[in-house]
Amino acid sequence: MVIPTRDEADRIAHAVESARAPGVEILVADAGSQDATRERALAAGARVIACEPGRARQLAAGARAAAEADALLFLHADTRLPPGWAEAVRRALGDPRVAGGAFAFRFAERSPALALVEWGVRLRLALARLPYGDQGIFVRRAVLDAIGGVPQAPLMEDLDLVRAMKRQGRLALLRDPAVTSARRYLERGVWRTVARNAVALLGFGLGVSRERLAAWYRR
Repeated sequence: MVIPTRDEADRIAHAVESARAPGVEILVADAGSQDATRERALAAGARVIACEPGRARQLAAGARAAAEADALLFLHADTRLPPGWAEAVRRALGDPRVAGGAFAFRFAERSPALALVEWGVRLRLALARLPYGDQGIFVRRAVLDAIGGVPQAPLMEDLDLVRAMKRQGRLALLRDPAVTSARRYLERGVWRTVARNAVALLGFGLGVSRERLAAWYRR
């Protein structure tokens, strides 16, 4: 289990607590937090490593540090896993054809606009079987090694990872949801955020430089 963080003191303990399970090491890959993220992660039972900023780099550093793990799950710091998640992952990986997978998606907050976003995620999963990083992506170690590790990109590394996994085997989409904060939607506005995500995805599909997309997206 790898959780990338940077200044997530208000959320990291909840993510770690949701991830606790027998035989599971929880590793927080922290990119220079200036708040109490590391202390709270340690208090919640995680192992913390320091690494360079950038989610792809953090995930890769965490994967290297968890060298003994047969499978890895990448979790956002503002996301909580459902009860029984570890057994659900083990069942999915019990099928040797499965390369990895992800959970369903639900926001922690509720509103009609957010419910429509959730519906859009369900439609994307049904049509494209393309989960995003806020759904808790898990992958076999052998598959991660075969694709050369976590793809390194300044944006949308989760899409690169999922597409590479799908070339190695089946993707298991679990029924129980990972529950994630809608903070980024609420900070910028739900529909503005949806539009920004759609434009970024279109640029990705058209082959626009990932560096240019990242610079635009983070403005």
